[in-house]
Amino acid sequence: MANAPVLPVPNSSGTTRPRSRAPKGACDSHIHIYDSRFPLKWPNLRAVENASVAEYKRLQERNGTTRTIVVQPAAYGVDNSVTLDAVAQLGENARGIAVVHPTVTDTELVAMDKGGIRGLRFTQHESRTAVTTAEMIEPLAHRAHRLGWHVQLHLRGDQIVEMADLIGRLPGTLVFDHMGRMPQPEGIHHPAFDILRRLLDTGRAWVKLSGPYLDTKEGAPRYADIAHVARALAQHAPERCVCGSDWPHPTEPNVKPDDAVLFDLLAEWSTDESTRHRILVANPASLYGF
Repeated sequence: MANAPVLPVPNSSGTTRPRSRAPKGACDSHIHIYDSRFPLKWPNLRAVENASVAEYKRLQERNGTTRTIVVQPAAYGVDNSVTLDAVAQLGENARGIAVVHPTVTDTELVAMDKGGIRGLRFTQHESRTAVTTAEMIEPLAHRAHRLGWHVQLHLRGDQIVEMADLIGRLPGTLVFDHMGRMPQPEGIHHPAFDILRRLLDTGRAWVKLSGPYLDTKEGAPRYADIAHVARALAQHAPERCVCGSDWPHPTEPNVKPDDAVLFDLLAEWSTDESTRHRILVANPASLYGF
């Protein structure tokens, strides 16, 4: 029942369910798992406690999603054991996104593929916390493409502009994190938005409607400024959008957002219920191979 009290979820504010019901097969297309069984490589890089698979399942119970995309956290560097383990625990309804260096062997990549990895992530938005470098993206993108994987880019809007030529050379499918990190107040008027829109029009790029708190100036709970970006993307390319919670919200160490409210935002960003269903079910099934 919507708004019925539920057990608290670690790293999430609020104790009610979303008002909007999750359709069957709904996918949370962006989460991170932190598990104390696996040693952190970089403990100072946004490490989060109480964020294991068991604790994430409480969020699934709250929001009603059943499919999950587990994204390698920066704190574990290029040791993807925690992500592979999480995908294995979650089973056939989970896929993973890894972080690697060019030194990774083909044998290791094939093993990751068998373990449910479907993409490589490059997080360049903050040099202090970057596990990879921009120079690694293109050669690794070719190796990912040969496996049928995609390349996931976490770049700020200004970086999308600066790296437009590189991005245009990359083979295969591209996925942009967190709505392309459009700076506010420019939002959809920033040059990066046009670049992202043109890439979506090629049919090989996708964008995650996630992390509205990352670039907002207006703040929770509606993130009204970011909503303009989300709506524009959902309207322009509804067939190329997926949606993720970003749980356990590693960039928000002090006040965690209410995940039920975040889940309901998609109903406000979508043009209609069929578009919301597409973003939650059909699109991730196509992108991630469910």
